[in-house]
Amino acid sequence: MKVAVIGCTHAGTAAINNMLNLYPHAEIDVFEKNDTVSFLSCGIALYVGGVVEDANGLFYASVKQFEEKGVRMHMKHEVTSCDVNQKQLEAKDLKTGVTTAYTYDKLIITTGSWPVTPPIPGSNLENVQLCKNFDHANEIIRRSETDDVQNVVVVGAGYIGVELVEAFEENGKNVTLIDSEERILNRYLDDTFTAPVQTTFEQRGINLALDQTVSKFDGKDRVEKVITDKGEYKADLVVMCIGFRPNTTLFKDQVAMLDNGAIIVDEYMQTNIKDVYAAGDCCAVNYNATKQPAYIPLATNAVRMGTLVAHNLVQPVLAHPGTQGTSGLKIYNHNIASTGLTESAATLAGLDVDSAYMEDTYRPEFMPDNAVIQLKLVYEVGSHRIVGAQVISDADFTQAINTISVGIANDMTIEQLALTDFFFQPHYNKPVNFLNQVAMEAMAKEAKKIPEQEAVTA
Repeated sequence: MKVAVIGCTHAGTAAINNMLNLYPHAEIDVFEKNDTVSFLSCGIALYVGGVVEDANGLFYASVKQFEEKGVRMHMKHEVTSCDVNQKQLEAKDLKTGVTTAYTYDKLIITTGSWPVTPPIPGSNLENVQLCKNFDHANEIIRRSETDDVQNVVVVGAGYIGVELVEAFEENGKNVTLIDSEERILNRYLDDTFTAPVQTTFEQRGINLALDQTVSKFDGKDRVEKVITDKGEYKADLVVMCIGFRPNTTLFKDQVAMLDNGAIIVDEYMQTNIKDVYAAGDCCAVNYNATKQPAYIPLATNAVRMGTLVAHNLVQPVLAHPGTQGTSGLKIYNHNIASTGLTESAATLAGLDVDSAYMEDTYRPEFMPDNAVIQLKLVYEVGSHRIVGAQVISDADFTQAINTISVGIANDMTIEQLALTDFFFQPHYNKPVNFLNQVAMEAMAKEAKKIPEQEAVTA
């Protein structure tokens, strides 16, 4: 069996590792535009901030390791064409310029994603940087460490953007964060959970230029300022973190896709074309909160999907359980995590939802040390099915969101969560665990609606 893998970050690496175990006699050809594999891009801000000093720690597999196991690694090779019906592709060696044709029996598309790059005038100026791969990370560090870079502008207030803001500020830079939304992390968290982070940013002297759109990068040869629809900001370095799009142009009109270009796969990671599979940031995944396919580019999703591709390559044996889009974030003293839908996202998805919120100390009052936990639960009104949750605290309660993620995957209701058996020990929690407590808040909220409903019926 000849297998071609296009792209080798999280999904591609997982697929290869599993194929080596499952099909030791398979011939595996891997095509990768970069000269490295398995880069943990979620560690870029830690690398920029100096928390991670050895960049080798951001890789968990190597080209040499794969080659020693018999994998044919075509590094610095760009696949220029691929005919999924004829089962053949052409790849260009970026070092020599030579293009070679290859055939395969099975194709695994793990081409990942690429930063969204709006056609903003001045984007080609020196020191306007993207933030995605290892080369980007090295360039950002190289340019930011020069003495003439004091004013850094980050465009995009998602996870990577806010992490970079923290890293630059702690490195002594004057930082401006620009985003078109009215608050940071708008896609992931509700206002109650973003407000504390914004307050910390402001206390740290970070300039929040929110609810405005970049119209131009200005400068002679190198960027000097960023112009928005509401102001101008000095900039010696600009880092673009607007978001990501599926890197699937090569397969347009060949395999089924969502409108944004994300490849549609079934629960066994197969596309609508036989023997063509896809995994990772290049494709959609079933979102358990909405019961619909969605584009959720996360390393965790990519690893699971890459693993599943390998298991289902010969025959469908292991179905994808869906995702909750669970993620976590640490910014200064704030430990944050979320899973599923926010209240606003649920409404946009057409779900009738309500929410419960609790803010309390997590230990009994007699304990000498304590911390406040803020926790929100989003649930469907009719079924009481849990569809989302968020948490923030100076203490680390992020693992609680993993628990709720499991609940969403299994259609858990607020009543079931309220009565779930969690241990009690004063060092860790109260007799009524905070997860039980927020679910009970939701139950109480629903109970208050019953008389109103009965009155309407009468």
